[in-house]
Amino acid sequence: MSTSTLSPADVAAHVEAQGPVRSSRPQLPARIVLESFPAGGPRGQWPAESFAAERRREGVPARVVMDLASDSFLVIVEASS
Repeated sequence: MSTSTLSPADVAAHVEAQGPVRSSRPQLPARIVLESFPAGGPRGQWPAESFAAERRREGVPARVVMDLASDSFLVIVEASS
């Protein structure tokens, strides 16, 4: 019985033909958390939005996201790649 062995060029061509490797988890952009605010703040006040607006006036592209695991609002900026 004969076993065929692929040359390094054939192996490279085979891998290239398979296309990009995909992981099971989507790649999320890197983020830097500037500040965290509890979600249960006083009614009518938005401290996370106010903080983010101040950062934007300073030229920092801050935005607010909700972190469900910690029940808080995070003021973040996307990390540059």
